[in-house]
Amino acid sequence: MPNEGCDIGLIGLAVMGQNLVLNMNDHGYRVAVFNRTVEKVDDFIKNEAAGTQVVGTHSIPELIQSLKKPRRVMLMVKAGDTVDQMIDQLVPHLEKGDIIIDGGNSHFPDTNRRTKALNEKGILFIGTGVSGGEEGARFGPSIMPGGNREAWPHVKEIFQSIAAKVEDGTPCCDWVGEDGAGHYVKMVHNGIEYGDMQLICEAYQLLREGLGLDAGQLHEVFAEWNRGELDSFLIEITSEIFSKKDEDGQPLIDKILDTAGQKGTGKWTAISALDLGTPVTLIGEAVFARCLSALKDERVAASKVLSGPTQVKAEDRDRFIEDVRRALYCSKLISYAQGYMLLREAAKEQGWNLNLGGIALMWRGGCIIRSRFLGKIKEAYDRNPKLLNLLLDGFFSKLLNDYQASWRSALVHAINLGVPTPAFSTALSFYDGYRTERLPANLLQAQRDFFGAHTYERVDKPRGRFFHTNWTGRGGRVSSGSYNA
Repeated sequence: MPNEGCDIGLIGLAVMGQNLVLNMNDHGYRVAVFNRTVEKVDDFIKNEAAGTQVVGTHSIPELIQSLKKPRRVMLMVKAGDTVDQMIDQLVPHLEKGDIIIDGGNSHFPDTNRRTKALNEKGILFIGTGVSGGEEGARFGPSIMPGGNREAWPHVKEIFQSIAAKVEDGTPCCDWVGEDGAGHYVKMVHNGIEYGDMQLICEAYQLLREGLGLDAGQLHEVFAEWNRGELDSFLIEITSEIFSKKDEDGQPLIDKILDTAGQKGTGKWTAISALDLGTPVTLIGEAVFARCLSALKDERVAASKVLSGPTQVKAEDRDRFIEDVRRALYCSKLISYAQGYMLLREAAKEQGWNLNLGGIALMWRGGCIIRSRFLGKIKEAYDRNPKLLNLLLDGFFSKLLNDYQASWRSALVHAINLGVPTPAFSTALSFYDGYRTERLPANLLQAQRDFFGAHTYERVDKPRGRFFHTNWTGRGGRVSSGSYNA
């Protein structure tokens, strides 16, 4: 039996779990590990964890007995039923005040439920987002903890030690909020990640189709972009992807089948946006773009039947590249503005006290969407903690006003080339809708009242007073009840 005195236990030795353990070990913490397939424990201790102070255990009771009190046990297992099953196995061996941490990509309603259920047993629960992939987990991820606040002082030092740090040493980890707030913020992070990736893919296709750039030239363009205001992890790795050669010396990117997979967090974000009535259009389009890519056989068949415009290459190479760059930057801003709108609405709905500037700081390093751009979001909320929308901040509004001509030009090129740009396009549509004082929804309300007596408000009467018109003379005087979907 291992000596009592391990600082934390971790269950689940897939790549993320292993790398978090080694990260904790590097920072001086003694970690006990367990895995349902027990052979994996011994294999890890003999190989990746050789020479460390990591302790292998072969049962839940053995794991628990190895831990200092209050016991801290982190789960890095598949989201869903597996988490509940593991919690059920842990609880009989824990005492009041012990802490269970779920570090997987759990859906936030599950975290809400688990926090409450375990609190009734006296067990403290944390649901934390962990972002940064394998490298982040090993050398410094972004960590987004929520749940039972009483648990935070007991894990704060460990989490902030192993998290990524920004330039001044501030860790990319802080308390997010109650119940499922941490996993909700991680979900929105992943949704924004879907959007960022789709926007980059659209820029890639525009440059390839509009200018005929090959992989080597695309590598140079993205490397240059990464030296400017688009500086980010995703732009950096995209540049590297274009430089990778296959065994035959040809660009590997050209050999990869154009069908994208997904694990669900982007879809959860879009569904939450619909539930909250928040127009997070870009993330929704990014999810649908992956769905469309999966229809490969149908698209191949359609390409033989449906025609597009005759593609004409852009004449001014440098101008076109700059238009696409600016379109990418503007669209990225819209996506983040929408993501932050969703965070604000969710906080209102759930009763969470989210620090929006602090979330930008947590995303500055370690995570997949880390970028220079996030520093500008942090600055915006520092200037005005009650900022209604990022688009209304002076820095961002000036940027959009200055860049919109290029943004529009890039989309006109896309239309003329027949290149699909669902994310670029929905971003510009949202921008134009958000800045429009009078939208055609007055006609929509008239239609609803005409066929369903759904009522409408009037511009010449106070808000909150509803009216119904007998449009044909054949309708009755009774109006329909009103509710918001």
